[in-house]
Amino acid sequence: MTAPVLRRADAPASPPSGPAGAAPPLAEVLGPGLDRLAAQLDETAIRRDREGGHAAAERELIRASGLLALTIPTALGGLGGDIVDFYGVVRRLARIDSALAHVLAFHHLQLYGVSLYGGPAAIAHGARHLRETAEQRLFWGNALNPADTRLLAAREGGGWRLDGAKSFCSGALGSDRLTISATTEDGGFLIGIVPTRREGVTVEGDWDAFGQRQTDSGTVRFDRVRLDGDELLQVPGVGPTPRATLRAQIAQLIMSHLYLGLAEGAFDAARRYTATRARAWAASGVAHAVDDPLVQHRYGDLWLKVRAAQSVTAEAVVRLRDALDRGEALTAPERGEVAIAGAEAKVLAHRASVEVGSQLFELTGARSTSAEFGLDRYWRNARVHTLHDPVDYKLRDLGRFQLDGRVPEPTGYA
Repeated sequence: MTAPVLRRADAPASPPSGPAGAAPPLAEVLGPGLDRLAAQLDETAIRRDREGGHAAAERELIRASGLLALTIPTALGGLGGDIVDFYGVVRRLARIDSALAHVLAFHHLQLYGVSLYGGPAAIAHGARHLRETAEQRLFWGNALNPADTRLLAAREGGGWRLDGAKSFCSGALGSDRLTISATTEDGGFLIGIVPTRREGVTVEGDWDAFGQRQTDSGTVRFDRVRLDGDELLQVPGVGPTPRATLRAQIAQLIMSHLYLGLAEGAFDAARRYTATRARAWAASGVAHAVDDPLVQHRYGDLWLKVRAAQSVTAEAVVRLRDALDRGEALTAPERGEVAIAGAEAKVLAHRASVEVGSQLFELTGARSTSAEFGLDRYWRNARVHTLHDPVDYKLRDLGRFQLDGRVPEPTGYA
């Protein structure tokens, strides 16, 4: 099958023009509003996971929920939620739909980037971008993949010309704005903002992994795309401050919360199946599967994997929150400690999601593998997403820190 291509001419309809009305209270969005959205996504989660493709209708539900403005300050028309609120939403939605939780999370990752980077767009126009996002309910996508260096930027007039491609562009399909990274002619590096519908931008629907099927993480191609000087978030030749490099740590903890939500969702789905549908094994000597001591033992073991990930991840969020509160006073060693805490969370959440998603079938039995229940989606989604960057390098960083006190050097992944 030929992958669909989203070109400028057949792009999704623009978001509602003009103000979306006064932002609802944060408590409303994170309370009844989030409950309502979770229930709506849950209704079709198994079917959509099986079919894949672009979840246009469900992304409109997210847009209508007000959550696109969650992390935007109230002074700019947003909800004023903090990093703890943000990760709580990601984890809650990941329990039932880790793909759309990923899309929403990466939308906010781009907004954090606008606030953290120090280029002209961040300093002079960052507030405008955030205000427009809140007012027009704009959806942001990611074309910043640091491992893909095919996108090149050349000087042209007072700005830049972009040519090339980026892969693994989560949320790009159906987005309104893109954050991009590109290599310059002299080997430099820049980060900027490009409207998705700008002339020369082509978003391809070529994401075909066996998990996370609706993250819209395909390829974006750029053919002589204009990037104005005031759209630069990071200027070539100017290194990021320790505070700006926290964007990578925000991203890493997004992964941890997606994995943790998957582990929690898998555990709860398996527990409910065992309590209501599973049959006791003949040799167990009990009438109900929940009374089998071996089943109880295994659930206890799986729960400890989830519990450890929950605890360490919560500590990492507090570290990150405190670092963000330090602002430009944040030092490189302090930033390194955030990275160590994030690595601990990443490893434990990674293990919990993969192991719970796989081992649950040994506790629910052969009938639970029916497509009707969709229990396989937890392992598939975890297995695909945990390949984002090698967890072995997180273990290396942790071991090195324990041995000689070295913290990770800031990169797009550490």
